[in-house]
Amino acid sequence: MRRLLLIGIGAGDPDHLTLQAARALGTFDVLFVVTKEDGPQELVSHRRQLVKSHRGDRPFRTVELSDPPRPWRDATDYGGEVGRWRTARVELWEAAVGDQLGDGECGAFLVWGDPSLYESTLTVVEEIRRRATFALEFEVIPGVSSVHALTARHRISLNRVGSAVQITPARLLANGMPEDVDDVVVMLDPGAAFARIPADDLDIYWGAYLGTPDELLISGALADVSSAILAEREDAKRRKGWIFDIYLLRRRRR
Repeated sequence: MRRLLLIGIGAGDPDHLTLQAARALGTFDVLFVVTKEDGPQELVSHRRQLVKSHRGDRPFRTVELSDPPRPWRDATDYGGEVGRWRTARVELWEAAVGDQLGDGECGAFLVWGDPSLYESTLTVVEEIRRRATFALEFEVIPGVSSVHALTARHRISLNRVGSAVQITPARLLANGMPEDVDDVVVMLDPGAAFARIPADDLDIYWGAYLGTPDELLISGALADVSSAILAEREDAKRRKGWIFDIYLLRRRRR
């Protein structure tokens, strides 16, 4: 039986690692590291530093997995392209786990944020377990999500009394805020969708690089701070070459 740990490592602050996750960093035999051709190497370095800080001198093997390209961002058939990319990921990871992880050994994926929230690692590993020719079990170790890092840094509650909260990718904001939800967390927004929706009666709580020395936070009435957020995003992308951001849109109650 091969075993995998999917370890949530938080949004960027090393102190957000849970005690369970810290213990897990000392137990695996193989660390699987997913690299992207144009992805930020800081994220890979952060993972390695976490292992070094919590593992001590116990040796382990590292297996790098070059992530398949992501062609769907401008694709007409969004669902189909995502499905094809995920299949390619499953095949790559399945081969690596089968070849590099021996029977009775434990491997690990360090997952940014929480493995259970807007993260494909869990789905891919479940598909490998379902279809693999070898026996595989896995454990999910939760982490501090970017959603909770955002609300904590802005010192607000995620929910309001008697209200629902919706978490959505930005592409579903094309027609503006949902009519029946007043609090919407927006993730995966490369195009600053907040700047293209009606701003009346909306506040925004925005954050980027949460939990890192480069953290950025802006909040206020969307109509007043939208331009400032756009400027910060562009400046940050010029400086670092990449950006991870997230925001909460909150409709003011009458």
